[in-house]
Amino acid sequence: MSSESLDIQTPSGTFETRIDVRWGEMDALRHVNNTAYFRYFEEARVRLFSAMGLDAGSGRYGVLAHASCDFLRPLMYPARVVVGMKLARIGRTSLELDCWIADAEDAGVLHARGRNVLVCADAATGRPQPWTDADRQALERCFAP
Repeated sequence: MSSESLDIQTPSGTFETRIDVRWGEMDALRHVNNTAYFRYFEEARVRLFSAMGLDAGSGRYGVLAHASCDFLRPLMYPARVVVGMKLARIGRTSLELDCWIADAEDAGVLHARGRNVLVCADAATGRPQPWTDADRQALERCFAP
Protein backbone atom coordinates (compact mmCIF):
# COMPACT_ATOMS: atom_id res chain seq x y z
CA MET A 1 0.00 0.00 0.00
CA SER A 2 1.26 3.44 -0.91
CA SER A 3 2.29 5.84 1.85
CA GLU A 4 -0.31 8.19 0.41
CA SER A 5 -3.19 5.76 1.08
CA LEU A 6 -5.70 6.65 3.72
CA ASP A 7 -7.29 4.17 6.07
CA ILE A 8 -10.84 4.52 4.76
CA GLN A 9 -13.47 2.07 3.63
CA THR A 10 -13.34 1.82 -0.17
CA PRO A 11 -16.79 1.47 -1.73
CA SER A 12 -17.23 -1.98 -3.24
CA GLY A 13 -19.59 -1.24 -6.12
CA THR A 14 -18.83 -0.50 -9.73
CA PHE A 15 -19.32 2.46 -12.02
CA GLU A 16 -20.38 1.34 -15.49
CA THR A 17 -20.97 3.08 -18.78
CA ARG A 18 -21.91 1.85 -22.24
CA ILE A 19 -20.18 2.99 -25.41
CA ASP A 20 -20.96 2.19 -29.04
CA VAL A 21 -18.00 0.92 -31.06
CA ARG A 22 -17.52 3.16 -34.10
CA TRP A 23 -16.68 1.88 -37.55
CA GLY A 24 -13.40 3.84 -37.60
CA GLU A 25 -12.15 2.03 -34.47
CA MET A 26 -11.74 -1.30 -36.24
CA ASP A 27 -8.93 -2.73 -38.33
CA ALA A 28 -9.23 -4.56 -41.67
CA LEU A 29 -10.32 -7.77 -39.87
CA ARG A 30 -13.13 -5.92 -37.98
CA HIS A 31 -11.16 -6.16 -34.68
CA VAL A 32 -11.39 -3.08 -32.51
CA ASN A 33 -7.94 -1.46 -32.58
CA ASN A 34 -5.98 -1.58 -29.32
CA THR A 35 -5.89 2.22 -29.02
CA ALA A 36 -9.70 2.32 -28.82
CA TYR A 37 -9.61 0.38 -25.55
CA PHE A 38 -7.73 3.28 -23.94
CA ARG A 39 -10.30 5.69 -25.37
CA TYR A 40 -13.11 3.63 -23.82
CA PHE A 41 -11.36 3.80 -20.43
CA GLU A 42 -10.91 7.55 -20.95
CA GLU A 43 -14.58 8.07 -21.78
CA ALA A 44 -15.60 6.14 -18.66
CA ARG A 45 -13.28 8.32 -16.53
CA VAL A 46 -14.74 11.49 -18.05
CA ARG A 47 -18.26 10.26 -17.28
CA LEU A 48 -17.22 9.32 -13.73
CA PHE A 49 -15.72 12.76 -13.09
CA SER A 50 -18.81 14.41 -14.55
CA ALA A 51 -21.00 12.34 -12.20
CA MET A 52 -18.77 13.49 -9.34
CA GLY A 53 -19.06 17.15 -10.35
CA LEU A 54 -15.32 17.31 -11.04
CA ASP A 55 -15.17 19.07 -14.39
CA ALA A 56 -13.85 22.24 -16.01
CA GLY A 57 -16.27 24.40 -14.02
CA SER A 58 -14.98 23.08 -10.69
CA GLY A 59 -11.46 24.49 -11.13
CA ARG A 60 -10.02 21.00 -10.64
CA TYR A 61 -9.54 18.02 -12.90
CA GLY A 62 -8.14 14.52 -12.91
CA VAL A 63 -4.73 13.95 -14.48
CA LEU A 64 -3.96 10.47 -15.73
CA ALA A 65 -0.72 9.30 -14.09
CA HIS A 66 -0.82 5.65 -15.19
CA ALA A 67 -2.80 3.55 -17.67
CA SER A 68 -2.41 -0.12 -18.46
CA CYS A 69 -4.46 -2.62 -20.39
CA ASP A 70 -4.37 -6.39 -20.78
CA PHE A 71 -6.07 -7.41 -24.01
CA LEU A 72 -7.89 -10.65 -23.22
CA ARG A 73 -9.91 -11.28 -26.40
CA PRO A 74 -10.69 -9.25 -29.50
CA LEU A 75 -13.78 -7.12 -29.79
CA MET A 76 -15.44 -7.25 -33.19
CA TYR A 77 -17.25 -4.43 -34.97
CA PRO A 78 -20.19 -3.80 -34.68
CA ALA A 79 -20.56 -3.88 -30.92
CA ARG A 80 -21.58 -1.94 -27.88
CA VAL A 81 -19.22 -2.21 -24.92
CA VAL A 82 -19.72 -1.85 -21.22
CA VAL A 83 -16.79 -0.26 -19.41
CA GLY A 84 -16.69 -0.99 -15.70
CA MET A 85 -14.55 0.57 -13.01
CA LYS A 86 -14.00 -0.34 -9.39
CA LEU A 87 -12.33 2.01 -6.95
CA ALA A 88 -9.25 0.10 -5.82
CA ARG A 89 -7.59 2.79 -3.71
CA ILE A 90 -8.02 6.41 -2.79
CA GLY A 91 -5.10 8.40 -1.50
CA ARG A 92 -4.68 12.00 -0.41
CA THR A 93 -4.44 13.33 -4.00
CA SER A 94 -4.73 10.22 -6.18
CA LEU A 95 -7.06 7.35 -6.84
CA GLU A 96 -6.63 3.99 -8.48
CA LEU A 97 -9.27 2.34 -10.64
CA ASP A 98 -9.50 -1.27 -11.74
CA CYS A 99 -11.17 -1.19 -15.15
CA TRP A 100 -12.58 -3.70 -17.60
CA ILE A 101 -14.28 -3.84 -20.97
CA ALA A 102 -16.93 -6.35 -21.99
CA ASP A 103 -19.36 -6.65 -24.88
CA ALA A 104 -22.68 -5.24 -23.64
CA GLU A 105 -24.46 -8.27 -25.15
CA ASP A 106 -22.32 -10.66 -23.06
CA ALA A 107 -21.07 -8.62 -20.09
CA GLY A 108 -19.83 -11.73 -18.28
CA VAL A 109 -16.99 -12.19 -20.78
CA LEU A 110 -14.12 -9.74 -20.38
CA HIS A 111 -12.32 -8.46 -23.45
CA ALA A 112 -9.83 -6.26 -21.58
CA ARG A 113 -8.73 -5.44 -18.07
CA GLY A 114 -6.84 -2.33 -17.05
CA ARG A 115 -5.68 -0.08 -14.28
CA ASN A 116 -5.75 3.72 -14.15
CA VAL A 117 -4.20 6.02 -11.58
CA LEU A 118 -5.47 9.59 -11.50
CA VAL A 119 -4.28 12.63 -9.59
CA CYS A 120 -6.57 15.49 -8.63
CA ALA A 121 -5.03 18.73 -9.89
CA ASP A 122 -5.76 22.43 -9.56
CA ALA A 123 -6.73 23.81 -12.99
CA ALA A 124 -4.89 27.11 -12.40
CA THR A 125 -1.57 25.69 -11.20
CA GLY A 126 -1.59 22.09 -12.46
CA ARG A 127 -0.39 21.05 -8.99
CA PRO A 128 -1.83 18.05 -7.12
CA GLN A 129 -4.70 18.91 -4.83
CA PRO A 130 -6.18 16.75 -2.05
CA TRP A 131 -9.55 15.13 -2.57
CA THR A 132 -12.21 17.00 -0.61
CA ASP A 133 -14.83 15.48 1.67
CA ALA A 134 -17.36 16.26 -1.08
CA ASP A 135 -15.19 14.33 -3.59
CA ARG A 136 -15.08 11.35 -1.27
CA GLN A 137 -18.84 11.45 -0.81
CA ALA A 138 -19.31 11.65 -4.58
CA LEU A 139 -17.01 8.65 -5.04
CA GLU A 140 -19.00 6.71 -2.47
CA ARG A 141 -22.19 7.61 -4.36
CA CYS A 142 -20.73 6.68 -7.77
CA PHE A 143 -19.30 3.38 -6.48
CA ALA A 144 -22.17 2.43 -4.18
CA PRO A 145 -22.79 -1.33 -4.18
